[in-house]
This record gives sequence, structure tokens and C-alpha cells, in this order.
Amino acid sequence: MTDVMVPSLGESVSEATVSTWFKKPGDAVAVDEMLCELETDKVSVEVPSPVAGVLAEILAPEGTTVAASARLAIVTEGATATAKAPEPKAEAAAAVNSPGAGPETLTPRKDVEDAPAAKKAMAEAGLSRDQVQGSGRDGRVMKEDVAKAVAAPAAAPAPAAVPRAPVPADDAAREERVKMTRLRATIARRLKDAQNTAAMLTTYNEVDMSGIMGLRNEYKDVFEKKHGVKLGFMSFFVKACTHALKEIPEVNAEIDGQDIVYKNYVHMGVAVGTPSGLVVPVVRDADQMGFAAIEKKIAELGLRARDGKLSMAEMQGGSFTISNGGVYGSLMSSPILNPPQSGILGMHKIQDRPVVVNGQIVIRPMMYLALSYDHRIVDGKGAVTFLVRVKEALEDPRRLLMDI
Repeated sequence: MTDVMVPSLGESVSEATVSTWFKKPGDAVAVDEMLCELETDKVSVEVPSPVAGVLAEILAPEGTTVAASARLAIVTEGATATAKAPEPKAEAAAAVNSPGAGPETLTPRKDVEDAPAAKKAMAEAGLSRDQVQGSGRDGRVMKEDVAKAVAAPAAAPAPAAVPRAPVPADDAAREERVKMTRLRATIARRLKDAQNTAAMLTTYNEVDMSGIMGLRNEYKDVFEKKHGVKLGFMSFFVKACTHALKEIPEVNAEIDGQDIVYKNYVHMGVAVGTPSGLVVPVVRDADQMGFAAIEKKIAELGLRARDGKLSMAEMQGGSFTISNGGVYGSLMSSPILNPPQSGILGMHKIQDRPVVVNGQIVIRPMMYLALSYDHRIVDGKGAVTFLVRVKEALEDPRRLLMDI
């Protein structure tokens, strides 16, 4: 018998939800054949069979939330498919009770004895057992948990969810209620956290895309022939932002408690829409890369994102983000920060518009740019200067080559 364990989920990820089983008990499996798929806060993780044999038992049915070290199933090595194997046993899945999306099959026991020191601390603080979340075995409350609960009131309490208004029976019969996926719940939580925490402000500008479009049309064929990748607009925006971030480093920084952490590198997050939600893979050390390397990396990450193959490492550590709503036709928007980052640039649709150039009205391909920033760390002057530098670099791409 060989245990099928939860694979490594990446830094700071402690649990996942079993979304789909591709095999059922009694099915023959080959080595590295996919048994099931797990869904974490950010990515989907496929679980391969460690050995060839028969899937003897599923310990974590679909919908179960499991810890990072949990057993998922048992495979009988070298066996051949025969009769139906035992039914799944949810209690063996080492499930954890999580406030995230997805149903849990187990809840903490009610007869768990809390730590004596924790009981004393709760009594002294005037807290009831329901006001403290236990981190010990089976939900046991420890002294440290009480300290956290005492400190919690210092923060503003989260507003309770507003109950939905009554719906006529006629309408209810035509509605469908679906549980949020972990990814969607995480997106919702993180975006709301960003609004609650950061002092977000957005500044706007517009850019004449004539220079980039002319340069791209002139060199796109020879660029693709030499580098094996198409010359898109994104590499120009990444390069323009990396140059601007060097001049305005606070847009590339983050707040950590009472400190400001300035980063002497640029890990560029590139927001990608996928069928399951928005993800932000990271182009690491983008400031050290050329146009071809940036285009190749973005193409690779975009493909992996759409296929749900991104690893946790590929989505962590970003210092600034670019979001392109223009691919969907958006003309203007105010992007929300990707915590703990202090800046995000929103690209939009390129649209022919009349503009005044040297006293003459001409038609030019224009794009609105939006920079949302954390006003706690970035002043208005810095934000506007950053956006102007991006505009200047995009309108005259030669500046990027000369680093000015």
C-alpha cells in the first residue's frame, strides 16, 4: 500500500480543496498518471500517482479541505483492477476547518480540552470560548491564541455580510447557487483587503501610441524571425515602467509595519485573465531583461496561466503590476492594488481620437493610462511624475534604448 500525499503547495500555503478526482476506487493507475486536482488560494495543483497499481481508497472526497501534509488516497502497488474498492472515508483526509471557500467535511470537536493557561488568560481578558480561534490540535485554544484575540479589537471589525433580500419563489426557481471556488474567494478577499488597508488613489494620463506602433510595424517581422516570438506592446510597457520605477522608487516599494521596504529590483506582475479568475504571474528581474526575453517570458507565463499550470513560485514576490483591460475593450478603469505592492498600471484600449499637435487637430491612436497607488507611501508628485515618465518613454521609444 502506498499513500498519496498532498504535494508541496508553496510558501505560506497551508491547505487546499480537493476539486476533482479523475479516478475512482478500483481503477488501475500508471506511474505519474493524474489522480486528482487540488485548488489552493492561487493555483490548481494536479496530483500524480506515485506508483503503478490500483487506486484502493480515496481518503479525501471532492470538496474536502485538506492540510498541506494530508493523505489523499491509497494505491495498491502492482495490483490489477478488480472489484470495487471501499467507499471514500472523509474522516481520514486530515481535513481542516477553513474559513475559505469550499465545503469542509470535518468541524472541530466540541469536547476538546483547552490549555489551562489559555483558560486562565480568557477569564482574565473577559473572553468567551467562541471569541477565540484555537490553533492547537483539534482546535484546542492555546495561550498565544488568547493573546491574538485580545489584540484583535484594535483593528476595525469586519462588517457582517448583508443578508440577501427575499426572492420570489418564481425567481428562485430560475436561479443557480454555486459555491465560490477558493481562487475566487481569495481574489475577493485580497481586493477588499487592499481597499480597506491602502490609501488608494488613481491618477490618469493618455499616451499617443503612434511611435510604438510605427516601430513595431517596421521591425515585427525581423524581430519574430530572429527571436521566435512576436513583438507585442507589453514589452514596451514593461520597459517603460522599469525605467520610471528607478526614478520613483517608492512606487516599487512596500510598507512593512513602520518601515518602508525599497526594492533594488523589479519583479513585474502581469495580470492575466483565465477561465477561473484573474491571476498575476511575475516576470522576475524584468529590469535586467531585453525586449525579446520579456516577450518570451510573458508568452510562457500567459499560456501556463490559461492552462492552470502556474506554480506558486511564479506568482509570488511581485513588486509592481501591469493590468491590460484593453484586450477586453476597456476604455478607462481604476485598477485595484495587488497587496502589498504600492502601484499598479492600468492599460486600456487603443482608440483613434482627435488630438491637437503643434496647433493642428490630427487623428492619433490614443490610450488612457491609469496608475493606482498607495498614498500612504507615494505622494501625488511621485505618482504623476511616474506616469509622465511612462508616457514619455512610450511616445518616444528611443528613450528606452538610451536609458533616459
